[in-house]
Amino acid sequence: MAITRRQALALAAATVSTAALSTAVARAATQTAPRTDASPVGDVVGKVTVGYQGWFACAGDGAPINGWWHWSPDMSKAPAPGANSAKSWPDVRDYTATYRTGMPNLNGGSPAALFSSWDQQTVDTHFRWMRENAIDTAALQRFNPFGSEGPTRDAMAQKVRSAAEANGRKFYIMYDVTNWTAMASQIKDDWTSKMSAHTQSSAYARQNGRPVVCVWGFGFSDDARPFGAAECLDVVNWFKEQGCYVIGGVPTHWRTGTEDSRPGFTDVYHAFHMLSPWMVGRIGTAADSDNFYQNVNQPDLADCAAHGIDYQPCVLPGDLQDRQRAHGDFMWRQFYNMVRLGAQGIYISMFDEFNEANQIAKTAETAADVPAGSGIYALDEDGTSCSADYYLRLTGDGGRMLKGEIALTSQRPTPVRV
Repeated sequence: MAITRRQALALAAATVSTAALSTAVARAATQTAPRTDASPVGDVVGKVTVGYQGWFACAGDGAPINGWWHWSPDMSKAPAPGANSAKSWPDVRDYTATYRTGMPNLNGGSPAALFSSWDQQTVDTHFRWMRENAIDTAALQRFNPFGSEGPTRDAMAQKVRSAAEANGRKFYIMYDVTNWTAMASQIKDDWTSKMSAHTQSSAYARQNGRPVVCVWGFGFSDDARPFGAAECLDVVNWFKEQGCYVIGGVPTHWRTGTEDSRPGFTDVYHAFHMLSPWMVGRIGTAADSDNFYQNVNQPDLADCAAHGIDYQPCVLPGDLQDRQRAHGDFMWRQFYNMVRLGAQGIYISMFDEFNEANQIAKTAETAADVPAGSGIYALDEDGTSCSADYYLRLTGDGGRMLKGEIALTSQRPTPVRV
C-alpha cells in the first residue's frame, strides 16, 4: 500500500537517521493492504499463550551464567533474608533437582530450596503441566542475547524446544527489547543466525502458515525502550519480510498514544499482525477488569478489527503478594470479559514470574510452605485453601471457554482443590 502523508510525517518526526527513515518508508510502501477479518484458528489465534521466562538459575546447576540468576539481587550469593528476589515461593515437589538457599527453613520445617530453569527436567515438568492443563502455547522471553546472559538464553531456547516437542505444545520466540541498545541491528542478526533455526521444529508456533515471532516493548514511554518510530517500523517490516507472523507486545494505551505509550507510534502498532497490550500493574480487581473491558478493551478490539489486526489481550492471575487474586475470581473475571469481548487469543502474564508474584506455575499452598519470617504469602492468603496447581487448572478452564468447549460463564467453574 502507498504510504500516507500522515505516516511520512510521523516517521520524519522520529529521531533517526535519514537512511533509516528512507528504509522504513520504502518498506512501508511495499506492505500489502491490511486484512479486514480475523485470522483463522492457529497456534495463537483461538489459543491460550503463556509468557515463559525460563530465566532462573542456581549456583551449582551447570548453567553458563553461573549464579543465582533472578533468584537473588546478587547472583553470586544465594537468596537470604533481605536479599531475595522471589516475591512468591514455588512449590518444588515435582522437581528432581532443587538447590538449597540461604533463606530460613520453611515454616513446615523443610529446607528452603529453589528450582533451576537450566535443568531439562524443570522445563520438561513445566511443559508437562501445560499439557495436563490444556495450555496451548508458550512465548519464550528473549532479552538482549549479546551480553553475558547470551549463552544461557541460547541453550534455554533448545531446552524449551525439546520440552515442547515432547509434550505436544507449541512455542515461539518473544523478543523483549528492554535496555537493548543495539536492538535495531542485533535483533535481525540473532533471528537470522540463531533463533530462526527453531522454526524447523514441529513444535514451533505458526499462524496463517507463518512462524510466529513477537517483539515486546516498542512504543513504551520510558527510558528503557527509547527507540524511535521509524527504527521500530523497520524491524517489524523486516520480520514480515522474513515470512513471519509478527505480534507486538505494546503499551496498554497504544491506541491513544498516551500514558505508557509514546505519541507517533500508530503506524508501528498497525504494522503488526497481532497486538497484545501489556496489563501487569494496570488492574488489580474484578471491578478494574470490568472498567477496562468497557473503556479500553472494546475500543481496542474495534481498532484492531478496522485494521485487520488480531487481538490478544493479557489475562493476569494477579500479584499474590499484593493479595489481588481473590482465590481465582480476579483471573476468571478477566477470562469472562475477554471471551465475551471476542478476543482472537489470550496471553497469560506469566507462567513462571515468581519475581512479580504473577505466576500460574505451582506455588506454595500454605504458610507451612514458605520460608519462616519471609513475609511471603502462599495461595491461601485470603483464607481459601487452594492446591498448588490451582492457577494452572484455572487457566485450562479459561482456555476451554475461549474455544467454546464450555459455555461462557461469569461464575468460576474451577474448584480450588481437587
